[in-house]
Amino acid sequence: MTRPPLQRAAGSLFGLAYGDALGKPTEFLDVAEIERRYGPSGPRQLVGDPALVTDDTQMALAVGWALHDAPRGPAEVVEPLLRQRFLDWAASPENNRAPGMTCLRACAELSRGLPWQQATQAGSKGCGANMRVTPVGLLDVDLDTFAGLAQLQAGLTHGHPTGLTASELTAYAVRLLRDGAALTELPGLLTERARAQRTVYRADWLGDLWQRPGDRTPAEFIARGWDECLRALARLDAALAAPDDGGDPCRLTGAGWIAEEALATALYCAVRHADDPVGALARGARTAGDSDSIAALAGAFVGAAQGMAAWPAEWAGRIEYADQLAALAATWER
Repeated sequence: MTRPPLQRAAGSLFGLAYGDALGKPTEFLDVAEIERRYGPSGPRQLVGDPALVTDDTQMALAVGWALHDAPRGPAEVVEPLLRQRFLDWAASPENNRAPGMTCLRACAELSRGLPWQQATQAGSKGCGANMRVTPVGLLDVDLDTFAGLAQLQAGLTHGHPTGLTASELTAYAVRLLRDGAALTELPGLLTERARAQRTVYRADWLGDLWQRPGDRTPAEFIARGWDECLRALARLDAALAAPDDGGDPCRLTGAGWIAEEALATALYCAVRHADDPVGALARGARTAGDSDSIAALAGAFVGAAQGMAAWPAEWAGRIEYADQLAALAATWER
């Protein structure tokens, strides 16, 4: 008997949205209050019809549709598409889900027609850079194009080198899982990638973004980002090596408001609950940190590994933007 396809692209995109929806109402609550409202395991059921998401999913869709129109670059083709999708998001009446100020400020500058290297928020490495990067990990492109796309989409709003590198690693995790890597292998594989890329500055994609006070060379600029990601991955390794006490993972790997911590904490949830996909989302949503982004990325990882079968079948018709998620996923299934 032939097994049905895993639908890894759909599993990842829908998983991101499911985690986002579960984390939406818990984002600004402490763990005690989350447990009081949802029980000790956190939220495990979608609420609403449709179940609403946040700017995390909205901006992932913006990236997804830009890549749908130009999946292979080059930068001068993709950047205007990303810019327009971000500006459309910023002006949308549906952009009422507590959007990040970094993204809003950068979009305001982009709307003036400035080069994106001037419009970006140069000091920001917030998780808005990588909460939306999952579509890049689903593309069938060479690694250089993949890395350039991941960093470019981050750079339009978040100009800090760690925003760039954490976005590449987040998308790389999705790519590896989609290609069959196990969740438990990810920390080591991501560490290898970070070390190998430590001084690689992708000028074809980033232009003169590196020219900031304090950095003498492009390699020095980008190495700062990779080094911060390596430190976050080391904390993740230490956390996974210890017994799981069931507590808030933010205590171990960071609250997730910044890009490298969102990656590490989402990976912690995904690895710890690889055999319970909804549990991975719930663990991400039951944190004192950036719960929607952590749960969203955990969902993107588990969904890329296990496909649509990871998620309750009835959820697919209840999540907001289900039609767009399905349309993009159909483009990228293989």
